[in-house]
Amino acid sequence: MPSQLKGTGVALVTPFDENRNVDYDALEKVINHVIRNGVDFIVTLGTTGETPTLNSDERRRIVDKTLEVNDNRLPVIIGFGGNDTTKVIKAITAFDMAGISGILSASPSYNKPSQEGIYEHYRKISDYTHHDITLYNVPGRTASNISAETTLRLAEIKNITGIKEASGNLGQCMEIIKYKPKNFVLLSGDDLLTLPLISLGAEGVISVVANAFPGNFSKLVNTCLEGNFGEGKMLHYRLMDTINHLFSEGNPAGIKCSLELMHICKSYLRLPLTNVSKQTKDALAREIEKLKSEEIFNQAP
Repeated sequence: MPSQLKGTGVALVTPFDENRNVDYDALEKVINHVIRNGVDFIVTLGTTGETPTLNSDERRRIVDKTLEVNDNRLPVIIGFGGNDTTKVIKAITAFDMAGISGILSASPSYNKPSQEGIYEHYRKISDYTHHDITLYNVPGRTASNISAETTLRLAEIKNITGIKEASGNLGQCMEIIKYKPKNFVLLSGDDLLTLPLISLGAEGVISVVANAFPGNFSKLVNTCLEGNFGEGKMLHYRLMDTINHLFSEGNPAGIKCSLELMHICKSYLRLPLTNVSKQTKDALAREIEKLKSEEIFNQAP
């Protein structure tokens, strides 16, 4: 089955209030902001959503709120990952998946499985769900890489339909793009590498930046997908400094700071994450004012 995930996906933040409880009203505001400004699909309960700090009740309520606010406007993808294959399967099979379009699953972290272990992990998960599965390769967090060879093996499984590639290895991405089945998609997992990856054959991105700047980033992605890399390059360089500041002190600290500066949600984080420094906050404020003054795209929350 062809993947639905093309264009700009947004890895949603989880807003918290001053007591570090989930702020569902602010979540609604974020979701409406990204939908109104042109993203193509939503990813909830990913790394950007601080999922390791959420309990099972919060995860369920976040998904329910996301589906309610989305109201069938866009595909909604839910994150299911972990380093215990049995627990991941139990979590998926116990979860009411009504309204969910697919699963994003990060490669197991910490226990550093071999390539055969990674393959068997995903193969086993695929046996227990009919939903499309998008692999997530992020070695900087998991301490292991899904090789191109392993990705291509997994791409032959019917309901494994894509990969979010955040390895930063363009050679590896090119190998996947060159040899993958037609219906398998590679999505950028790194906002800053989205343009070069689309130029090589990627079909979109799962973006952090799009939480705050969905119009700007969607325009960049769509322009590149249309093959207009001259304009795409201009848009890329307009956003480059903003993206670098957003990630300079970790994710989602930078994007939550930006959302607070834009009066969309507060920047509260749950430990062990902490807020960005005043230096980074001031730099982000300058970038936001610059983008607003250029009036590139509508940024109404």
